[in-house]
Amino acid sequence: MNYILFAVPFFFLLIAIELLADRWRGLRTYRLSDALNSLSAGVLSTTSGLLTKGLAVLTYAIAWQHLALFEMSTQSLWVWVFAFVFYDFCYYWNHRLGHERNVLWAAHSVHHQSEDYNLSTALRQTSTGFIFGWIFYLPMAIAGVPPLVFLTVGALNLLYQFWVHTRHIPKLGWFEWIFITPSNHRVHHAQNPIYMDRNYGGVFIIWDRLFGTFQEELDEEPVVFGVTVPLASWNPLWANLQVYAHLWNDARHASSTWDKLRIWFMRTGWRPEDVARRYPMVKPDLATFRKFDVPLGRGRQWYAGLQFATYVVVGTWLLGVGEHWQVLPLVIGWSWMAFGLYAIGCWLENRSWALRLEVLRLLLNVPAVAALALWGGIELPQWAPWALAVYSLLSLIGLLGLRRAERLPQAA
Repeated sequence: MNYILFAVPFFFLLIAIELLADRWRGLRTYRLSDALNSLSAGVLSTTSGLLTKGLAVLTYAIAWQHLALFEMSTQSLWVWVFAFVFYDFCYYWNHRLGHERNVLWAAHSVHHQSEDYNLSTALRQTSTGFIFGWIFYLPMAIAGVPPLVFLTVGALNLLYQFWVHTRHIPKLGWFEWIFITPSNHRVHHAQNPIYMDRNYGGVFIIWDRLFGTFQEELDEEPVVFGVTVPLASWNPLWANLQVYAHLWNDARHASSTWDKLRIWFMRTGWRPEDVARRYPMVKPDLATFRKFDVPLGRGRQWYAGLQFATYVVVGTWLLGVGEHWQVLPLVIGWSWMAFGLYAIGCWLENRSWALRLEVLRLLLNVPAVAALALWGGIELPQWAPWALAVYSLLSLIGLLGLRRAERLPQAA
């Protein structure tokens, strides 16, 4: 059962409730562009997962089949309890090393790039974590945890983590000693030096207390959210590539072959001495920190929000049916989603080419559906191409209306 698919409506319902709480309490924990960027990264991640999930499942199943030390039954309650705790233990080390090694941080950093902290941040997930993430859960396969149990407790672990991404819930007393809570997870998303690289657990905070990585949220040290090298973009593709690009540039400029190789696996932030000297990296001062933002008119904001809603609907549909597709239709579907989310990101950044890119995106909608049917062999409802054509036409009319209303050139 795909628990994440069934949870999607509840995610958005809780986000709506949090928005109401913002208004009621006079807080401003949401900004449209930041929230859309987080949600875009989440949609891209789930779509990418249809292509990459097989790696983790296949390697886990092979390890379980050939290396399992014990035979565990899916009918036994203790197996499920054991697996739930064991998964969180493995998650702790996956998460911790995701902060402590350059190449692993390159994947995980996506989740930390938002400079706001709200429930949309929980959905901001990486599309490249599959490269190394599967390794950390192989001990569960060797112990004998059946694949069905592994996949289920993994989904439950991820679902638990959703609710802790909020600023509206204070400390929870004794609960803070055992479980991950909004308070101790706010610490995890901070860029304050005292808070950085702390509180790695997914469900249980006990691992952090045991292994010396726990830090309490302090009243005298308000959390500043984000990363020390800001993304400064609303582009979900660049969000996934930013740290890889920085590492590649440093490796390319390093004079030592050994440095070119080891930079990927060194501690996060490590740079070759000669590269750091020639290409210093300036990090913002927290005392003068300002969140990244691009002014955008109300009409453009509404347009971006409505266009993104279309991708949420299509992405949810892909999540429901895509598990049974072959690789080619999945690649076509992923490409359509990735290009569209990229175009929305450029629109939010008010790029000079955003309007032309948006027109191109709309014109490619029907050909993309045709490619899915003709080359991908996917049988779609007869009304689907017509509905997409009408949507594209209405969007083009909306673009024309925006241009006429503004009567101003787009800023670069």
